[in-house]
Amino acid sequence: MSGRAVAHGVRHEPNGYRCPFCLLQQGAFDERNQPADVVGVTALAYARIAPKWWPANPGGVLVIPRAHHENLYDLPDEVGHAVWDLTRSVAAAMKKAYRCDGVSTRQHNEPAGDQDVWHLHVHVFPRYEDDQLYLRHLGAASVPAVDRVPYAERLRESLNLPTTFA
Repeated sequence: MSGRAVAHGVRHEPNGYRCPFCLLQQGAFDERNQPADVVGVTALAYARIAPKWWPANPGGVLVIPRAHHENLYDLPDEVGHAVWDLTRSVAAAMKKAYRCDGVSTRQHNEPAGDQDVWHLHVHVFPRYEDDQLYLRHLGAASVPAVDRVPYAERLRESLNLPTTFA
């Protein structure tokens, strides 16, 4: 796909794209997007339990700007700061709530950068000694909503942030 030109990059989002991250905020739910997945909401960003997990790293989180921005290239500074601030808060809460050994973050841009949802988001992964996260990247699998609930509950308690899109 050639994409549509924007100020600093190329848009890969197809015409008529129904953004799952925007739809979640609007109350449009399905198996991959449940209100119970949301663990924290700020004025400019929100965090939710990811619907896809790697085998040894359950409870991964996505931190997402509330406004629709396809990728990092044209992200307004204020929004970028809000996303990173929430990412830092989620990482600290994850370390406490999951008792993991560490945390990794990752963010992708464009198809060649492994982006597969056309709305910027930062992955926050709980890490465990010898979990081989990066060797198991292709092993990620969708997780039923009911299995995500206990992870969301633990993080909500640690984050102590609103969880509704007011």
